[in-house]
Amino acid sequence: MAKTKAAITAVGAYLPEYVLTNQILETMVDTTDEWITTRTGIKERRILKEDGKGTSFMAIKAAEDLMAKRGLDPKDIDMIIMATATPDMPVAATGAYVASEIGATNAFSYDLQAACSSFLYGMSTAASYVESGRYKKVLLIGADKMSSIIDYTDRTTCIIFGDGAGAVLFEADEEGLGLQDELLRSDGVGRQFLKIDAGGSMLPASEETVKNKQHFVFQDGKSVFKFAVSNMADVSAKIMERNKLTHEDVQWLVPHQANKRIIDATARRMGLEESKVMMNIHRYGNTTSATLPLLLHDYEKQLKKGDNIVFAAFGGGFTWGSIYLKWAYNS
Repeated sequence: MAKTKAAITAVGAYLPEYVLTNQILETMVDTTDEWITTRTGIKERRILKEDGKGTSFMAIKAAEDLMAKRGLDPKDIDMIIMATATPDMPVAATGAYVASEIGATNAFSYDLQAACSSFLYGMSTAASYVESGRYKKVLLIGADKMSSIIDYTDRTTCIIFGDGAGAVLFEADEEGLGLQDELLRSDGVGRQFLKIDAGGSMLPASEETVKNKQHFVFQDGKSVFKFAVSNMADVSAKIMERNKLTHEDVQWLVPHQANKRIIDATARRMGLEESKVMMNIHRYGNTTSATLPLLLHDYEKQLKKGDNIVFAAFGGGFTWGSIYLKWAYNS
């Protein structure tokens, strides 16, 4: 009898209405559409502008989209994993609030934070819970309001990030479909290159930290790019080798949308043509925890049951990894 696998059986998403284009950014900082497009591949990104609305607002919308499409009763959800780097507030878990708001009264929930790798790590966690047999329906949500931690006078970061949310449902599969293998990594050497200095236990918030803009994202772009290019491509190639997959066997690469050059490098290392690479960075920018589920949402109608899919991500910390999954349904 085949071992029970955990498969993605539904997808949902939410994107804010406001579109921040490169042309608008040209009026805010010293940059150009050509410069941004050439170096990142980004043309526009979505921003959640309404006052008082945080990551939970988008997560709830993505979950509701998934439930409506699937016809899922929220009371049937056993647990919710909230992958995010921008929780609504410290201490109080955003996931717990999301679960209550969508009516998932029989579920428990918690937040998972691994920067841009949060959703990828969440896939591993969700699949493990399902495979254990203890929980039947696990909702994994990736959502981030990056605009809440970005300095829009810093041209090195404000051009990159956007807001958004995506959700997937994991359930047991007896046909051998679903998550097949994973290669997850981390290295604390990256802590200094991509971070927010203040607001944590080492440097609590103060008048001085606010004045010094230490609550915004800092990124040493060159160092992060160097690590991301080599490591994201490396784990993606290794997971193919470990599972004896050729470039012909892989139908799709689902790469974290941080920079088009990083995505292209990963695809080249895997030997994949451009038509097999999911891409929406030009429309949304880097939505951190939401990039992978947003790709699945945008490409869902093109996915076929049995497709071999390789996920890859790289984030602050450093955190990175790759997951090999077989798609479980036809849209």
